[in-house]
Amino acid sequence: MGLREDADRIVRESIRRVLPDEAVSRALAGKDFGNGRVYVVAAGKAAWQMANTAAEILGDRMEAGVAVTKYDHVKGPIPGMKCFEAGHPVPDANSFAGTQAALELVENLREEDTVLFLLSGGGSALFEKPLIPEEELADITKQLLACGADIVEINTIRKRISAVKGGKFAKLCEPARVFGIVLSDILGDPLDMIASGPAYPDSTTCAQAAAIAEKYQLKLSEKARELLGQETPKTLRNVETVITGSVRNLCRAAADACRELGYEPVVLTDQLSCEAREAGAFLAAIAKSHQESEKSLAFLAGGETVVHLTGTGMGGRNQELALAAAQGIAGLSDTAVFSVGSDGTDGPTDAAGGYCDGTTKEALQKQGGDIYQVLRQNDAYHALEKSGGLIITGATGTNVNDVAVVLIKR
Repeated sequence: MGLREDADRIVRESIRRVLPDEAVSRALAGKDFGNGRVYVVAAGKAAWQMANTAAEILGDRMEAGVAVTKYDHVKGPIPGMKCFEAGHPVPDANSFAGTQAALELVENLREEDTVLFLLSGGGSALFEKPLIPEEELADITKQLLACGADIVEINTIRKRISAVKGGKFAKLCEPARVFGIVLSDILGDPLDMIASGPAYPDSTTCAQAAAIAEKYQLKLSEKARELLGQETPKTLRNVETVITGSVRNLCRAAADACRELGYEPVVLTDQLSCEAREAGAFLAAIAKSHQESEKSLAFLAGGETVVHLTGTGMGGRNQELALAAAQGIAGLSDTAVFSVGSDGTDGPTDAAGGYCDGTTKEALQKQGGDIYQVLRQNDAYHALEKSGGLIITGATGTNVNDVAVVLIKR
């Protein structure tokens, strides 16, 4: 097989091995919910997949459920559950409607009841009941995304302008118990940050929220500023949580897939956190440093990069990473760099990520494209489309960050 075929197979195998079905099954194996009623609430990009598995396992034990996921991520009806598709990364009316349905589901519960809370990345936008007008919430979210704030900073703000984030959903479930099963999309797996921690005590402070608002010069109403000064729950007595998947699992799965194709894999990090373009340039440098290798090599970096918007083009962080790498590996033989989001969607596009090799730069130049200008316009999608470098998987049903891979084939 060629490099592109290898890359596509590694993507398929990596994602297949981190799908939530087995993870949810493992978390529920032998779980005793006592004699009370069991309700299911799922939120995030993997919500449908997680909820479907849970419903199959619980059967008649499930009283009712609500799942809120991203558009085009519902793959069919789930008996006993209401499924909502909603906006991401900016919440919309369907986000609020799905969340309200979940809140109505957990009203007036008893101490012996249990809420099975299935959480995955994207839940911050999809599971939301704002304490400020919807228009302002959307504006604040867009401000944070555009200025390059990282996910921890974004969620520190989100928690305080929401009625469900920062442990508040678990408080609304009291006196019932909450059993949380989490697919982590944040480096280091901080439970209070994944989807802004609706069912976990909040470790952030009002002072930190104020500092973030000042750092990025956020435009906030008086109401929003007042909410930043109101503290979130620091203890929750009714919650038990398990993490069933993370970027570490994704890197391990990708490394296994590389090994099966004859590459010697090296996981550089599962904590990648920098500008997408910087990551692309770094991986290109890794590729150049190992051109004398007599054996096939694969270097992997898992995590989540960020993009500062300087243009009005179309793309996502994984596509920018790949295109930035194309500059550095131009002309190298049998060498490729690709990056993919495990959820199957990279930015506001239908692509999961991007692929480039030693021919990508020249191919774009022949069509009048310049990588530097393309990146300035944040238009990686159209450039990769022209060079055949888009990676399209469709919605995968999971979300455990991204993985970028350097392939050197010998």
